[in-house]
Amino acid sequence: MNSEHLIDIFNFALMAVDPYRAILKKVKVARGRMIADEQEYNLDHFDRIVVIGAGKATSPMARAIEGIFEVRIDEGIIIVKYGHTQLLRRIRQIEGSHPLSDLNGVRGTKDVMDILKRADKKTLIICLISGGASSLLVSPFEDLSLEDKRTVTELLLKAGATINELNAVRKHLSNVKGGRLAEMAHPATLVTLVLSDVIGDRLDVIASGPTVPDSTTFKDAIGVLRKYKLEDKIPVRVAKVLKDGLEGKIEETPKGGEEFFKKTRTFIVGGIKEALDAAKEKAQSMGFATAIMTSELQGEAREAARDLAARAREAKNTLGSGDKPRCLLSGGETTVTVKGNGVGGRNQELALAFAIEIEGRKGITMLSAGTDGTDGPTEATGAIVDGETLLLAGEYDLDPLFYLENNDSYHFFKRLDSLSRRKHHLITGPTGTNVMDIQIMVVEE
Repeated sequence: MNSEHLIDIFNFALMAVDPYRAILKKVKVARGRMIADEQEYNLDHFDRIVVIGAGKATSPMARAIEGIFEVRIDEGIIIVKYGHTQLLRRIRQIEGSHPLSDLNGVRGTKDVMDILKRADKKTLIICLISGGASSLLVSPFEDLSLEDKRTVTELLLKAGATINELNAVRKHLSNVKGGRLAEMAHPATLVTLVLSDVIGDRLDVIASGPTVPDSTTFKDAIGVLRKYKLEDKIPVRVAKVLKDGLEGKIEETPKGGEEFFKKTRTFIVGGIKEALDAAKEKAQSMGFATAIMTSELQGEAREAARDLAARAREAKNTLGSGDKPRCLLSGGETTVTVKGNGVGGRNQELALAFAIEIEGRKGITMLSAGTDGTDGPTEATGAIVDGETLLLAGEYDLDPLFYLENNDSYHFFKRLDSLSRRKHHLITGPTGTNVMDIQIMVVEE
């Protein structure tokens, strides 16, 4: 298996969505004005500039903001995932847990809220948001505990809920999500810079939309729990909050038109489309006939693997003698309905299911990986497989179906790599960015 081409393409895609560069492209300061994606702000109108934020990629975003504003930043705090910090001079960093929140996230969010309470109409707030912020920016309603929110999140993740569904519930259990952070920031001017990690770049879904109007309701949140038959499994206090919200005893999330949104602007600085465009550019420069199949890959990881494998086989069957090798690209975010007790993530599960689909088919290789450098609760970000992966596994009596049914893709690849001394696991460490997942398929003679 020649995996170096796929890794090179993947790394080039990551460079295109480097959060530091993305901020520098979108935000400028010149002649006393800040220009954010062509929107101008006269800095003379503000006495203070503060920076807040949350997400896996906010450290490099904050580093760029520090470089732009330098000593003009009066204070700042961001909440990042453990191990995702970078050197900052003026903005404080707090590390928290993802995908399940912890007390550090709660403490960091309280500090963010304290900054907002001190803000006035002469304050400019720059809010940095990237994937992972739904877990890192956490402030449960007064009647809820952190454990209540963790339980609901874990139930929905294991049930295979989409990020839209998961965040519809999260927003209605939080003091800061679903536009409520923007409400706290009033009467300050609030500029939010977002690195998107959701399909379609929906602002009310990214990080559970803390600074934008919310399109979901308490009724929607209850509907998600019903869909996955979780109503009897959620904590009693969560059920009460949602019921009270449905009955109007708890105020709905802001829906737009409120006074505090008038001084709020949100700009997307990067996302999966930029990553895929860069991957295509790199693959073409390497001599591949390249096509982007979709930037909205979703659904169960196993089903997505089946569809991708069908596309790869079709490309293989139509590849003529003398044709350029083909590179097929996709991006998005799949889900996994967890039924076993193994360890893995959606990319490793997708890769294992793909390997099963193409068993014995030479000339097909695929990489599936998370752009943030992690896949599930593992140190791997994904895996690389080809038509010979299962043949190799058979030499060591590894049953891929057993591992797949137990949702244990991580240990399948870990044991295969250990026994064969070949590399299938892709381990990059934190990449500093986060724009969902990328699949790269190479089809050749």
